[in-house]
Amino acid sequence: MKTHFLFPNQFKTIGWILFIPSFIAGTFLLFSDFDFDRNYEIQVFAFLNDTILSDIKYCTIIKNGILDEFLVISIITGAVFIGFSKTKNEDEFISKIRYESLVWATYLNLGLMILSTLFIYGFSYFNVLIINIFAMLIFFIIRFHFMIFKLNKSFSDDE
Repeated sequence: MKTHFLFPNQFKTIGWILFIPSFIAGTFLLFSDFDFDRNYEIQVFAFLNDTILSDIKYCTIIKNGILDEFLVISIITGAVFIGFSKTKNEDEFISKIRYESLVWATYLNLGLMILSTLFIYGFSYFNVLIINIFAMLIFFIIRFHFMIFKLNKSFSDDE
């Protein structure tokens, strides 16, 4: 079976190494009062920069804390490697489980976004949007690995 768009199985380990510490740090930073913009400040190129009570600036160099950007990239990269790496025994049934898990995660994520849009307001909604960046990938990973676990358990029960 051809799996054109999947990473080799070894990427799954790299994904977990990136994802777990970044997810823990990102969750801490999101829900704590820690001011991560003051840490790890460097000058970066900004295609677009706007701040409260100032004009929008295009294509400029700004000083910015990069910890949050680093964590977002690490979480997304890790989650993509985890979710889209081949299993050791990749076959058509695993592909079907992967597809169904992706569709299920999409429906769940969009349903939760509709509910959030209806019932969450103010700055809390901004936090929902941040969480939404990762939610579908995380839902997919959880569902896919749960279904693989159930599949392996049913094979071991049959033996």
